[in-house]
Amino acid sequence: MTSPRSRVSKRIAAIEPSATLAVDAKAKALKAEGHPVIGFGAGEPDFPTADYIVDAAVEAARQAANHRYTPTAGLEELRLAIAAKTLRDSGYEVTPRQVLVTNGGKQAVYQTCATLLDPGDEALLPAPYWTTYPETIRLAGATPVPVFAGADANYKVTVEQLEAAKTDRTKLLVFVSPSNPTGAVYTPAETEAIGRWALDNGIWVMTDEIYEHLVYGEAQFTSIVSRVPELADQCVVLNGVAKTYAMTGWRVGWMIGPEDVIKAATNLQSHLSSNVGNVSQRAALAAVSGPLDVVAQMRVAFDRRRRTIVEMLQQIDGVDCPVPEGAFYVYPSVLGLMGRSIDGVKLESSSQLASLILDKAQVAVVPGEAFGPSGYLRLSYALGDSDLVEGVGRIQNLLAQAV
Repeated sequence: MTSPRSRVSKRIAAIEPSATLAVDAKAKALKAEGHPVIGFGAGEPDFPTADYIVDAAVEAARQAANHRYTPTAGLEELRLAIAAKTLRDSGYEVTPRQVLVTNGGKQAVYQTCATLLDPGDEALLPAPYWTTYPETIRLAGATPVPVFAGADANYKVTVEQLEAAKTDRTKLLVFVSPSNPTGAVYTPAETEAIGRWALDNGIWVMTDEIYEHLVYGEAQFTSIVSRVPELADQCVVLNGVAKTYAMTGWRVGWMIGPEDVIKAATNLQSHLSSNVGNVSQRAALAAVSGPLDVVAQMRVAFDRRRRTIVEMLQQIDGVDCPVPEGAFYVYPSVLGLMGRSIDGVKLESSSQLASLILDKAQVAVVPGEAFGPSGYLRLSYALGDSDLVEGVGRIQNLLAQAV
């Protein structure tokens, strides 16, 4: 009898499930069973989509034209608006022909890797990294090459590290700032140095700018193409409405790149998923064409929660939590807790610690193994202030028992 594993292709069988979605699903299931679980797993703003965006979607649903197929690359009006938004926010000019609207940011990541990478290629992947990046690189037949920077470096890699990891098979660099999972933000000078290095070495850059408006304090978002304009011909920029406009469920992202690459990715999408849902596209049009008042309000709340969660985590002996400058995540190192014991259980990995925190404190966090090396936890502070304080308080009480 054929084994169950052999019934699935080796390529698909090798994919790991999204750890962040798995943690979020488990937390929701436990809550549904009546357990008072507090979840720090999902990277999802806890704010509703703004009324003017919802109203645009309701109106679009009434229009028969939106009940039909539209161009694979996206509504012309939306691609024009994305081009205008890119000039406004990122500081460089693109045409609608350089824009492909995708079913969320994840599809943009997948299509970029599928379009640029061949079997045998290598992609430099600064770590800690978002869980989807290595899987999409592998799906393209290429090899992800993690380049790790720890808490002591504020989770930011250097040109020297990238140079040391480069081989004659290196084709792509993944560059993300602000970062998921760490909240790290590269300075303009750091961004330019990495962009110049990629340009000089003929390496493509896939840069994810989806957290561009969520930066705090003195930090500033810097688009790598705006700092190194010559890089535009070997760079694909990913973005979407999910984080900025609290529209995770609407599933609208996009790719921006050279016309030949976008045309090839559009051909792929024509067979993969056709066009993005037209009602969602109309909602996204209202979002990117509208004001940034909504994100400004969210940013105030996130900044308050950011300061609270860092202060509380830093009070835990054995935890080192760099201050994130962007996105809505903290990424504390728990290496100082390894080797200690809780209730007679010796701590040996962040995965084990995350399980203990869920079982004993009923708080869901994502272990560092989902994003690179063990020894770290990711907590999203995109949840209500009271839940945040209660949840981290439970973690404090549990880890105070570590001896």
